[in-house]
Amino acid sequence: MPSDNRKKFPTLFPVRETEGESDSAQREEQRPARGRRAEAPAVCQKCFGTGYEVTPGRGARRCECRTQDTRSKLLEQARIPRRYREPAPPRREACTLQNYYPAPNNGSQLKAFNYAFRLVREYPAVERGLLLMGPVGVGKTHLAVAILHGLMEKGVPCLFYEFGALLKEIQDSYNKVSNTSELGVLSPVYQAEVLVLDELGASKPTDWVRDTMMQIIGKRYNDKKLTIFTTNYMDGRRGAEETLEDRVGVRLRSRLYEMCRTVELDGDDYRKQLDTGKV
Repeated sequence: MPSDNRKKFPTLFPVRETEGESDSAQREEQRPARGRRAEAPAVCQKCFGTGYEVTPGRGARRCECRTQDTRSKLLEQARIPRRYREPAPPRREACTLQNYYPAPNNGSQLKAFNYAFRLVREYPAVERGLLLMGPVGVGKTHLAVAILHGLMEKGVPCLFYEFGALLKEIQDSYNKVSNTSELGVLSPVYQAEVLVLDELGASKPTDWVRDTMMQIIGKRYNDKKLTIFTTNYMDGRRGAEETLEDRVGVRLRSRLYEMCRTVELDGDDYRKQLDTGKV
């Protein structure tokens, strides 16, 4: 009877969900339905996640998806300054050999480009690095960074340091509140498979600076590590200007002869030409 049913079952009222119950319900809704698999992450259609692409008649090779990941990691670790790593006027892309344009009728810049191109092409069958010397604005740093980009395309770990910045990091490591140590700064510099040291000789040649230069370059010299240098100082004395030997010392300049092929560049400052609108 209806009256008997009301006695047996109490009246039901809607109850607000507690916070925990609401979260639980949301998690339940987010679970895939029984018998249905969750969406799998996208898989490369060339290697199907194996990392190797099979080419008919040629065999297997490393897939582009893995190669691109490796290049990105190498670029991140190389410490190349943003100006040379990313597009910037007058370039529309990072500094590479493809966008290095020697000045018209400038044999020294063409010669330097050829040496840089050959180093990248022949690596690792290369015993000596390059010492690119010349006045400001002739493309020394562009070529040095372009070499790193070319080598990283081949999967070679590289490192870039402006010499003054490296010395500053070493000095900062002596600070008691610093989270770094001298060895922590120098270890990657010692171990880098290919290293660019930009602006060699630019720092005032105190005894500490010369000792530190000798320590860094001497270590790489003894370990036969490939190093590329750039400097604004020349070997031949020009009037009252200091030479590279004046800035780094006789011992270090002697080792550089054996470590590197010296390449002199000349020409006008391209940055000045930018300001005058000639480029």
